[in-house]
Amino acid sequence: MNVAVEGRIGKRHISLSAKAKAYVALTKPRVIELLLVTTAPVMILAQNGIPDLWLVVATLVGGALSAGSAGAFNCYIDRDIDRVMKRTQGRPLVTGELTDREALVFAWVIGVASIVWLAIFANFLAAALSLVAILLYVFLYTVWLKRRTSQNIVWGGIAGCMPVLIGWAAVTHSLSWTPFILFGVVFLWTPPHYWPLSMKYRDEYKAANVPMLAVVRGRAVVGLQTILYAWATVACSLLLIPVAPMGIVYSVVALASGAWFIYETHRLYNRAIHGHEVKPMRVFHASISYLTLVFLAVAIDPLLPF
Repeated sequence: MNVAVEGRIGKRHISLSAKAKAYVALTKPRVIELLLVTTAPVMILAQNGIPDLWLVVATLVGGALSAGSAGAFNCYIDRDIDRVMKRTQGRPLVTGELTDREALVFAWVIGVASIVWLAIFANFLAAALSLVAILLYVFLYTVWLKRRTSQNIVWGGIAGCMPVLIGWAAVTHSLSWTPFILFGVVFLWTPPHYWPLSMKYRDEYKAANVPMLAVVRGRAVVGLQTILYAWATVACSLLLIPVAPMGIVYSVVALASGAWFIYETHRLYNRAIHGHEVKPMRVFHASISYLTLVFLAVAIDPLLPF
């Protein structure tokens, strides 16, 4: 049925505006938004104030192109999975708004553009990290891990941590313990962010033969793992206080938002082990709010005199 629909759509005329929207959708804009949320605050922390605004804009543009390229490659490689899963059947390669060739060329073009852009307008270290981010997401996660192991999102999530390093490198031309701590925060945060989503779409991942943790293990195991990673995430975030060092605003936000995040993971686990209806999207949305609050505090704290 999907193939027939794809064929019919592929034969009709696609307007320029529809093509443009399809190319944007190919980059996974929501993922880009989340990645950029971690970039700008780190640049402020690295500068210990407001960095050159052009550098911020240039780094965000380069980061968006890099993440968009990785997303486009992912859509191209996973187009067979996307045709099976209901939540991804609106993607351009499934609907026929873009051809496989168009998607692949687009992914290459904006990927190369991101590296060249960052090399020119930021520095070579930022550009190199951008290249590493693309390679990690495409080869480590999409090609190698996603269809082979339930730990796919753990190690594949390293690519999502790279914007932190890119932002720091763009300002300082170097790396230090501070960005690596924030790298650790994003790394540890990724499983408790994504595993609840995989719980909601467990049947779809199972139909697509993708061994997400929620597919191969029960709800209680997923809930427990989510708790452990949430605790580790919050603990890692607190390491930034003595290392950066951070002030009262970051300390309060990291503790308060972290406590809320942990509470939501415990709530999910308790409902799972007692046989109640679970609402994994509560943890999913809480995780997004948590990360946003923490990095907002990272941006605000250096601007305050206390």
